[in-house]
Amino acid sequence: MRWGYLHFARFPAQRKVIESPGLAGKPFALVEEVRGQRRVAFASTSALKAGARAGMTLTAANALEPALQHFAYRAEDEARALSSLGEALLCVAPAFQLASPEGLWFDASAAPLFGGEEGLCLRVLEVCSGHGYRGRAVVASELFTSQALARHGTRPLQVVAAGESALALASLPLLALEEPSRAPFTALGFSTLGEVAALPVGAVTARGGAEGLRAHTLCQGRDDTPFVAAVLEELLEERMTLEWPAESFEPLQFALKTVLDRLCARLAGRRRAAVQLTFALQLDPRGQVELPLTLARPSARSKLLLDLARHRLSDLKLENPVAALSIRVEEHSEDRGQQLALGDAPEGDAALEVVLSRLATTLGEGSLFCAALEAVHRPEQAYVARAFRPPAATRSMAGELLPKEEVEVPVDEAFRERPSRLLEAPATLDAEVTESGELLAAWLLGRRRRVTAMAGPERLSGEWWAETPFSRDYYRVHFEGLGPAWVFRDARDGRFYLQGLFD
Repeated sequence: MRWGYLHFARFPAQRKVIESPGLAGKPFALVEEVRGQRRVAFASTSALKAGARAGMTLTAANALEPALQHFAYRAEDEARALSSLGEALLCVAPAFQLASPEGLWFDASAAPLFGGEEGLCLRVLEVCSGHGYRGRAVVASELFTSQALARHGTRPLQVVAAGESALALASLPLLALEEPSRAPFTALGFSTLGEVAALPVGAVTARGGAEGLRAHTLCQGRDDTPFVAAVLEELLEERMTLEWPAESFEPLQFALKTVLDRLCARLAGRRRAAVQLTFALQLDPRGQVELPLTLARPSARSKLLLDLARHRLSDLKLENPVAALSIRVEEHSEDRGQQLALGDAPEGDAALEVVLSRLATTLGEGSLFCAALEAVHRPEQAYVARAFRPPAATRSMAGELLPKEEVEVPVDEAFRERPSRLLEAPATLDAEVTESGELLAAWLLGRRRRVTAMAGPERLSGEWWAETPFSRDYYRVHFEGLGPAWVFRDARDGRFYLQGLFD
């Protein structure tokens, strides 16, 4: 098997800049509590240039850079953000394993789909760049080899052929080994992994024991550590604790964008699209508000969901400031994407989605509905209005998933055209007919309208077993000043009725 490793230098600092773009280029540090003292866990590039280092006390770092800003470092937040990025990579890699807080392994078995392992690495880095992260990717046959080269190598992309791991690792510093393993070799004055790999096994075991033997094996490019794929959560939910409670919508929207970006990354990696979401606001000092959001069409686009969330939350009046935010996907469906015809405008389509979703959220889910076909021959009863749900999928004979509409039996072209507006019940026409029964004119909308053209008949009959069977001859009739209409003559009484109008 072949494994890839993605390394993000100071991932927590990168994440902080992505979430708060105003911090770009400024000195800041992420601080954690260690034995009663606040110490720097990660620092920005500007802070590093000023002399701040990981492990340094916050007081010492402030002395070196008075303008230093500091924020709380939470390991669980970093792991969650990294896991979200790992799920986004599921579109190119079948599995991943976290190496928090600065990297993750991924299964490189899908490399042939991208023209080889180098092409896979390029695609992986492209996905990461799309989410704002800069990293290095290495593919090798061992977990340690790929991780060590990604963390301590200089190339942004590298592929190590099978059997060449020892040669690739030879020039790396001893820092590539974990602290307990490298201590004996550092004491002997060694500085590279190649020097450790050249030592005799007996001498290494005598001085370093099992720990030293393990390190020696890794330096020789041999690693039997198993790849343990991360278990995906069934419940799609993202949450974030704000640095300071938000009293207005402006500071809240930055957190909203971050949480939605992560959630949509997870949806995209799983090839899913959200249908219904729930926003939960944790108030300070107490209280919680939950708001549902129903989409007009399944979507995994962060920008669309952010626009809808702004509309849903911007006018909300709360008794207390917001301390935390979470978003949960209540319902989702397969994401088939969207096929646009030539000339379609994606921006206009997205704007329509926003309007429809706002209506559904504001007026209720029942305000938007779709026409569902019914197994009834009578035209005015051939469909019913139903609440929107993603179309059910079925399988073709080849085993492919197809929308239900694509597998239905096609209807003859002559019977396909139907009016866009059907009356709930046919309306009797005050009609003028010839001696032979041909329609000449009819009174519609308060005036006499002459028939200018007429096509038909199309005979529809059925339900002979019911109490009200029907037998009708349908015509497409063009009335003067009105346009085409769908009209039928009832065989039972010989009268004309209006069934619907064409747009």
